Amino acid sequence: MKKCKSSLMVLCLLVFCGCAIGNLHSEKERRMTLGLVQREIKVGMSQADVAAALGSPNIVTRDKDGKESWIYDKIATEASYRDSKGNVSGSVAGTTFVADTLLLGMIGGSQSRSSGASATTQKTLTVIIRFNNEGLVDSFSYHSSTF
Repeated sequence: MKKCKSSLMVLCLLVFCGCAIGNLHSEKERRMTLGLVQREIKVGMSQADVAAALGSPNIVTRDKDGKESWIYDKIATEASYRDSKGNVSGSVAGTTFVADTLLLGMIGGSQSRSSGASATTQKTLTVIIRFNNEGLVDSFSYHSSTF
């Protein structure tokens, strides 16, 4: 009976977290990857098409000639834990920089009294898209790292 209550509590927690996280960001913003950028962004695309493919940028700037640049800056932390019985649990935290504000989101996780091993990986992706005076993609660059 105790195990059943614990399982029910975990299930409720996962459903609640899933609903709460679903309202924080669009699906595309949470799942932005280097592969998505390479596949979707093409020179000559309109700003509307870029926004549809990648979501809203974190930063928008203009140069001295009035040309606009969009910057996407994404950071994700993945943590996993394997206990001595072979059970695996984990969490994912996403971090986004918007101007001078740091936004954090987190899902998953568990608590255990047994010994085990854990690992944490951080990934960053910065994408800069430059538009011409007509609002079409002139060029884009990106940097991805994992540590």
